[in-house]
Amino acid sequence: METKLYRYPTALTIAGSDSSGGAGIQADLKTFSSLGVYGASAITAITAQNTTGVRSIQPIDTSVFKDQIDMVFEDLRIDAVKTGMIHNDKAAEITAQAIRQYQPQHLVVDPVMVSTSGTKLIEDSTIEIIKHTLFPLASVITPNICEAELLSGTTISSIADMQETAKKLLTFGCKSVLLKGGHLSGNRMVDVFIDNEGNTAMFESELCDTNNTHGTGCTLSSAITANLAKGHALTEAIHLAKAYISAAIQNGADTFAGHGHGAVNHFFAPQPLHKVKL
Repeated sequence: METKLYRYPTALTIAGSDSSGGAGIQADLKTFSSLGVYGASAITAITAQNTTGVRSIQPIDTSVFKDQIDMVFEDLRIDAVKTGMIHNDKAAEITAQAIRQYQPQHLVVDPVMVSTSGTKLIEDSTIEIIKHTLFPLASVITPNICEAELLSGTTISSIADMQETAKKLLTFGCKSVLLKGGHLSGNRMVDVFIDNEGNTAMFESELCDTNNTHGTGCTLSSAITANLAKGHALTEAIHLAKAYISAAIQNGADTFAGHGHGAVNHFFAPQPLHKVKL
């Protein structure tokens, strides 16, 4: 048998399935692959959706969901984990328990609550469980403005509001917050970053005039996860992920991808799978 000298940087996504392929697990795995990272997955729920909306949601059986996570960690070396849509209380509890048990180096929590088309994707009680069990384990949480308002009870209408809300979200115990500003009006998008050591940053990008924005939040958080899996420091991982999602949107802006909010172009410049020494 040949001696194995290398392995792939590997990331795990714990999220829901999107039948149209633009968001959720599908967007995460496309992003991991495009950035040269081996992707594993544990599916929380199956959604029947396309670019115009969500028709139905079916949670995965809890024992099967737990088995997915256990089987991945028992066999693969996971460098980073991201969570996306966690639909119900039991899935949130299982996820938090698994993170405490397996202790991955990096955890990116994308608190997905509402789809691009406006469908609620999470139960109210589950929001509280995620806040109090997953946030304290997170390297970074990546809410958009709507999610941040729900989590914090604040109203956001300016960058100053974003900064204050990000500080409030830190009190839930996460190491850092990246509050995405895409829902504010203006020609540029500003994301606000703050960590529990008092470091702050703002990440700016130009807004692209396109409807093809389905799965942008999933793609950004999975790009951060992929970059962490490759060994980048958090702020550099965010910087690279912002550049990736901006280019993915730009490169898919002129393409028909459904009758609603189409997907971005994940594969505008795919990288081969990276290898690291064992």
